[in-house]
Amino acid sequence: MTQAASTPAQQQDRYRERLIVPWWWWLAGLAVTAIFGYEVQLAAYRQPWSIVAYPIIAGLIAWGLYSMGRTPVRVDADGALHAGKAMLPGEVIARGAVVSAAQRSAAMGRQLDPAAFVLHRTWVKTMVLVVLDDPDDPTPYWLISTREPAQVLAALGMGDAGRDAAGTGTEESDAPE
Repeated sequence: MTQAASTPAQQQDRYRERLIVPWWWWLAGLAVTAIFGYEVQLAAYRQPWSIVAYPIIAGLIAWGLYSMGRTPVRVDADGALHAGKAMLPGEVIARGAVVSAAQRSAAMGRQLDPAAFVLHRTWVKTMVLVVLDDPDDPTPYWLISTREPAQVLAALGMGDAGRDAAGTGTEESDAPE
């Protein structure tokens, strides 16, 4: 009965995304399967049993690619942000900002706070930064990979703080004197 009650709640999510790997990684996995399978055949002096290496290697690579692409990012009906297995209640979120592909390097490099919660997937170029306002939590912010950061912020019921701050500065400088 509990499982049936949780299923409709998942359908009412404000935002839902799965961070799957790009399709061409599967093609690369086939190439790696062919190369490693052939190496096993050569090492086994082309014995008839050595062709078993191909499905075994293909299965391992497929399992790896599938497991890498299972990470969910969602905002539930209550406004809580779920990233992988972590959950952040909407009440403790102060503001959020979109981290573009060009800004990702800086956000993940020197500007990264070691206490931050990071869910990073290399193949997803954009991220969302969510600043916390919780005195009981030492985590200053969450930095999460997502293909649609603006939609995540909209589902959380907030605008892009980075764009709003930049927009305010440009509007003032563009205003006639």
